[in-house]
Amino acid sequence: MSLTCPADTRDAAWVPDAPTITASNIGRFSAAMEARWDRSFTHYDDLHTWSVNHIDEFWTGLWEFCGVVAERRGERVVEQGATMESVRWFPDARLNFAENLLRHRGDEDAVVFWGEDRVKRRLSHDDLYAAVARVASAMRARGVKAGDRIAAYMPNSPDTLIAMLAAASIGAIFSSASPDFGPQGILDRFGQIEPVMLFATDGYYYNGKSHSCLDKIREIAEQLPSAHTVVICPYLGLDNPTEGIRGGVTLDELTVPHAAVRNIDFAQLPFDHPLYIVFSSGTTGVPKCIVHRAGGALLLHLKEHQLHGNIRHGSRLFYFATCSWVMWNWLASGLASGAALMLYDGSPFAADNHLLFDYMQAERFTHFGTSAKFLEACAKLNLEPGRTHDTSSVEVLYSTGSPLMAEGYDYVYRAFKQGVHVASISGGTDLLGAFVGGCPAIPVWRGEIQCKQLGMAVDVFDEDGKPVRGQKGELVCTAPFPTQPLYFWNDPEGHKYHEAYFSRFEGIWCHGDFCEVTAHGGYIIYGRSDATLNPGGVRIGTAEIYRQVDQIDEVVESAVIGQNWPPEKPTDVRVVLFVRLRDGLALDENLRDRIKQQIRVSTTPRHVPARVVQVADIPRTKSGKIVELAIRQVVHGEAVKNTGALANPEALEHFRARAELAI
Repeated sequence: MSLTCPADTRDAAWVPDAPTITASNIGRFSAAMEARWDRSFTHYDDLHTWSVNHIDEFWTGLWEFCGVVAERRGERVVEQGATMESVRWFPDARLNFAENLLRHRGDEDAVVFWGEDRVKRRLSHDDLYAAVARVASAMRARGVKAGDRIAAYMPNSPDTLIAMLAAASIGAIFSSASPDFGPQGILDRFGQIEPVMLFATDGYYYNGKSHSCLDKIREIAEQLPSAHTVVICPYLGLDNPTEGIRGGVTLDELTVPHAAVRNIDFAQLPFDHPLYIVFSSGTTGVPKCIVHRAGGALLLHLKEHQLHGNIRHGSRLFYFATCSWVMWNWLASGLASGAALMLYDGSPFAADNHLLFDYMQAERFTHFGTSAKFLEACAKLNLEPGRTHDTSSVEVLYSTGSPLMAEGYDYVYRAFKQGVHVASISGGTDLLGAFVGGCPAIPVWRGEIQCKQLGMAVDVFDEDGKPVRGQKGELVCTAPFPTQPLYFWNDPEGHKYHEAYFSRFEGIWCHGDFCEVTAHGGYIIYGRSDATLNPGGVRIGTAEIYRQVDQIDEVVESAVIGQNWPPEKPTDVRVVLFVRLRDGLALDENLRDRIKQQIRVSTTPRHVPARVVQVADIPRTKSGKIVELAIRQVVHGEAVKNTGALANPEALEHFRARAELAI
């Protein structure tokens, strides 16, 4: 039986037809699983229910369908008797993550790279394999072994990908951060994990300007004694790049002695062998070091790419990401499905706002991944790539990082491409993927994430831990999934790990998102639970307010917090909205009233901010997420513990200077 679309598709923004569903990867997977396990699936909901109720069948079937390369899989999927918190996956399996990403060979594109409009590179699958072979051989020659940490202070370039694959081929653990971090931000991260090698770029380009990193690398190398080798990778092409850098060697100097190496010795490792260390944002203290398993990353990304994104051999996959954001790790795994990776580093608005669309057109992207904030900014700038560029190759447009509002969907279908599959996804660093996201077998409704992902037992709980529908609550996952963190680094007893995910509802993963299930079975994310507003005891998601403020043309971006009120002896919380306006504009009473009226008419009187305050800039993380908690701390006179995690920490001073105005 073939998967079919739900019968009622009235008012849907996008509806897949029957032939499209049948020919899609998820349609073929459904048919294969019906035959493999003697099941019957009519709609996506049937397939999802089976995937979470029959974990062994689903994950085994996915492994087989995607053709995972492994020395062996074994019969067991999870250890019997384990709790969700302590579960171990495929305990008898032996495989290598890098081997699966390098399985495709030949002269077709594996990687295309644009460093704004300054640097361009192209590697075939054979080129990529050969480059990884040289770096892996060099690592082994310098004593790198399984379990060692390899760190990268790098842009989103081919050299970063090559270093990761070389480390993974050995079983070393890879961790990366973007070069816009200062030395303290890097030391806060890499200092905890003590890497034996550091790959670092000589600099980077941003919005047409070059920025040298060599002074920062000298400082970092001196305070990172575990790193016996610091590999300087050429990007700006600076002279004497290793001068004064302890353990410094250029990438050429590292690899030339290994130029004759042609093969890679892929270490066959347990499914749960650590692959990545990724970091929490670090805006409330030293970042948590989250360790992810190799097999889990591979299997989850194969599922998300092939089944939910319809990525296949020959797809051209782009996601705007830095090496500090988990979407870089997600993007890299596209190689395992035979996709060519479209890498980009620099400003998304370089070259008069059109460079990303130039790149898309030139390289014929099939999958265009970006953030909701980018799409909102494009709408504010009145960009119309569907008119100025050829968007016909794009099949899927991904959005993540923050909720994509209904108006964002309207913008894509109006200005980008009618008929494109808009796949808004939400998950994050904690799981290296998505809990909820897109699906090519069901409709898209504006303002809603389409569905919970296969294999993810997602639900919404009220404050008492009871499932709710038609009202807001906590996003939870009630059954194990293979990209639960393996553990936190330097957390031997697991206390931090338990506190992060399992302390709210015993034995249940609580993700920390405030959300709602819609009548279509879709999801609306209203913001982080710890940033939820609570005036008069009523919980309000920050995204509910942002959606309305985004309709005001004069507002470029905004941030909203709950301020304890009155400040002398707080008994309640009042809503304070900060706005950054277009250049040259000032917040007057007329604009302030229009903002409040837009919020009041479209939501409730409780959503209306008590104060609206203009600021020159709004602080955000390196991946572009607004940091409401840091703003709230400043307004309340509290210390922000780790400003090095912010892309623009100087923006906090605008709030410090206006704390009295907010009061």
